[in-house]
Amino acid sequence: MDQPIRIAVMGATGCGKTTFVNIASRSNLQVGTSLQSCTPDVQLANEFTLDGRRVVLIDTPGFDDTTKSDTDILRNIATFLATSYKNGSRLAGLIYMHRISDERFTGIAGRNFKIFRDLCGEKSLKNVVLVTNMWGRVSVGVGEDRERELSSDFLKPALDKGAQMVRHHNNEQSAHHIIRRIMNNHPVVLQIQHELVDERKDVVNTAAAKAINAELEEEKRRHEAEVKKAQEDIARALREKEEQTRRRIEEEKTRREEELRKAREERERIELQRRQEVERVEQEARRFEEQARAGRERAEEEHRRQVAMLNEHLAAVAAAAETARQVMEQQINHLHHQVQQHSGGSCMIM
Repeated sequence: MDQPIRIAVMGATGCGKTTFVNIASRSNLQVGTSLQSCTPDVQLANEFTLDGRRVVLIDTPGFDDTTKSDTDILRNIATFLATSYKNGSRLAGLIYMHRISDERFTGIAGRNFKIFRDLCGEKSLKNVVLVTNMWGRVSVGVGEDRERELSSDFLKPALDKGAQMVRHHNNEQSAHHIIRRIMNNHPVVLQIQHELVDERKDVVNTAAAKAINAELEEEKRRHEAEVKKAQEDIARALREKEEQTRRRIEEEKTRREEELRKAREERERIELQRRQEVERVEQEARRFEEQARAGRERAEEEHRRQVAMLNEHLAAVAAAAETARQVMEQQINHLHHQVQQHSGGSCMIM
């Protein structure tokens, strides 16, 4: 009895893998309502018949799982694929889903697609269908612009190797249309199956694991660079804070010095005014004293003049009195002489 056609569905967490699987196979696998992962392990959907052929879809967890590391997710998927390969089961193809509603192909999306490519290997990309979904969340124009950007840039390496790009319109007819693109493929051996089974490598030595490790190293480098930048930013902020503090201190010092200078100048001005006032008062006092001294000298001079005048007057009066006395004495002597003459000289008047 022919084996069923086996198709693996991969993509980021929340890109609609499980919903696609449920629509196509009419299964009831648990679907997440947010970006929290609801597919922690590889799950097989109900087998269904399409165009008379049996089909089994394989739902896988995304490499940005919210509960497990990328390495754990890879080991989970790799173990399933290696076991299937050992049991003689090969994949007819793989579906890689991407939300057209995402505004840009982020670093995480690019990393997930790189891991996917390394897991498949370049030779297996011809059996890959790149499916864009969630078209109902964007206008046709926006979706087509993003579709052109994806096909000409991010997804171009896979398209150049034979991968197909198809839209999914969230219904069974659209899902079956996508699956039909894989049904007639010649089953392929994925690179990770060849590495694990044929080359007997450990999962950590596979190309996909190296891609994860390279991304982890790059993430570590970016983290260290961010930490270094943050430290430098903190150091610069501290220096700027210190510089701001220093400037504030300098400004405060300058302001205080200016206040002290103004206060000193005010004190000096007041002191100068005080000295000028004292000098003015002293000059006024000296002027008054000089005027008083000059007045005293004038008064003394006037006193001496008046005294001199009085002395002169007294001297004149005394001289006049002496002259009058002398005259009177002369008159008396004259009279006395006359009397003597009249009396014969015998009678003396005393």
